[in-house]
Order: sequence, then C-alpha cells, then structure tokens
Amino acid sequence: MSDPISDSPKPRILCCIGDIHGYITKLQSLWSNLETQIDPSQFKTATIIFLGDYCDRGPHTREVIDFLIGLPSRYPDQRHVFLCGNHDLAFAAFVGALPPPPDGSEFCVGWKEYELSEEREGWFKGNGYEKMHLQGRRWGGNIKDRFNKAKGINYQGSIYDAGPTFESYGVPHGSADLVKAVPDAHKKFLADLVWVHEEDDVFINTNAGLQRCKLIAVHAGLEKGVDVKEQLELLKARDTRVPKVQALSGRMNVWDIPEELSASPTIIISGHHAKLHVEGLRLIIDEGGGFQHKPVAAIVLPSMEIIRGNDALEK
Repeated sequence: MSDPISDSPKPRILCCIGDIHGYITKLQSLWSNLETQIDPSQFKTATIIFLGDYCDRGPHTREVIDFLIGLPSRYPDQRHVFLCGNHDLAFAAFVGALPPPPDGSEFCVGWKEYELSEEREGWFKGNGYEKMHLQGRRWGGNIKDRFNKAKGINYQGSIYDAGPTFESYGVPHGSADLVKAVPDAHKKFLADLVWVHEEDDVFINTNAGLQRCKLIAVHAGLEKGVDVKEQLELLKARDTRVPKVQALSGRMNVWDIPEELSASPTIIISGHHAKLHVEGLRLIIDEGGGFQHKPVAAIVLPSMEIIRGNDALEK
C-alpha cells in the first residue's frame, strides 16, 4: 500500500541514467535533452544517479569520465551519484584504484574459484598482475576466441571489450602503461564509485496514483536467495574480497525484487542488462547496452518519462 501523500515531502526530481559505455556524444545529447525537457528550476536541483558502466565498448571513455568529473562544478546545486558497474570495477582493478580487501588478504586469493576460465579468457599476465583483483586481470586480458556468440559480434580485446578504453588513453589494449596514462583524477573517480545507493521518500507515478517509496540503485540488482541486509552491508563496504560481485555483474539471479522488500514499496533500479524494462517498481535502464546503434537512456522520477540521447541527434 502506498504511503499517505498528505504529510509527505514534496516530490523531487530524480534522473537515473543508464550505461554510457564510452559514448561521449550520446551522453552529451542525453544531457542536453534532460536540460530541455525538464523544468529548468527542477533540473537545477535534481538528483542525478548514474547507474554505472562508463567505460569500454565505445571509443571515448576518457572524455566520458572528464564530463562526469566536471558535473559538480558546472551544476553545483544538483546532487550527483556515481554507481560502480562491473566494467568500472574491472577498470579500477587494473589501474590500482580498488580498496584493498578488509581482512588484509591478497587479491590473488580470489583467482582460484575461476581459474578454469583463465586460458579461455586470456587473463592479463603483464606487469603488476600478481597483486591484481580477478576482474582487472579479465578486463586487461586477451580473449582467444574473439567472436561473442551471445551478441553476434567480436569482442574488443578482452571479455569486457576493454580495448577502446585503453585506446582512449593513448595506449594499446592490454598494455600495463595504462596505469601511468590514466590521470589521477580519473583514478580517484573510479576509487570513489559507490556500489549501492539508497534514497527514502522517492515518488513514482503508478496506475494507482503517486506513490512514495524507498529506492535502491545498484548496477545489476539484488541477488535472489541472499539476505538483503547482508547484501547491502557488503555493497556499502565495497568488500573486494569477493572476486565476482553478483549485484554488479549477475544476470537472471538479480532480475527480480527480493521478496523481503515487499513489506514496503521499494524501487530497485539498475542498468547492466542491455534492456529497457519498466515493470512495477523494478526499473532497468540500459537501452544502449554499449551497442553503437542504440541510444543511452534515462528515466525521470516521479513522471516515469524516458529521455534518450543518440549520436544521430548530434549529426
């Protein structure tokens, strides 16, 4: 049941922006459309939640991160939340921007669980790999079978399609020189990304009218069959002992809203899945999916309006 609206805070604007994947022109186009289509006074003070995956696939990761870093100074009255996607975690791992495991263990402890995939995925073995998180090795690796059967296209360097990110910083794919090529400000951006974001008193338009909800934003979703409180604690702590974080990289096991959250209205919003899926309080905003021909999308709350940015709009 929805909360009473009469004593609620005034509905405020939240814009949730899906995966950008290195497409600066799509991001610029989307931002321009948000400015145009949202009331200026409301956009000026809006909360902007980026759902993660800023790098890989598209050619301009460096420019995308420059754009994002510049938003707080350009729009000082907005609130900006930058979620970590699985691609961003892997990028951070490669350049040494992940927090160390909280128990003092080495990242290599996490390799063993997935070591049967090492040869097929061509994990990175260059300078510095000995102390690298699993996802950094996968990200900087060189996959042998370049054809991605699931998507019907070729991988771009690694299983993460990280080649274009290396190239955007002026170094060839798989080069350890990327660590020096990435500016400190970009490493700080990656290091500061949050794994989950929670908001209270978020309003959403439904068939039954305006509804007040809690919102949980996480790149892929919350895992089925795992205690929600435990998941949220791990995500807030950014526990890097975990070699593969399902809430950032899972698929079907993170699709639904956990039953534990059904007691009170809770929006779960994610990117990651290469789909635009709006069903009840489960929102998945990743229309682009890193594909060149698809737009980057955002959803505006409480209106539920979908706004897009596309390369074609800039030509």
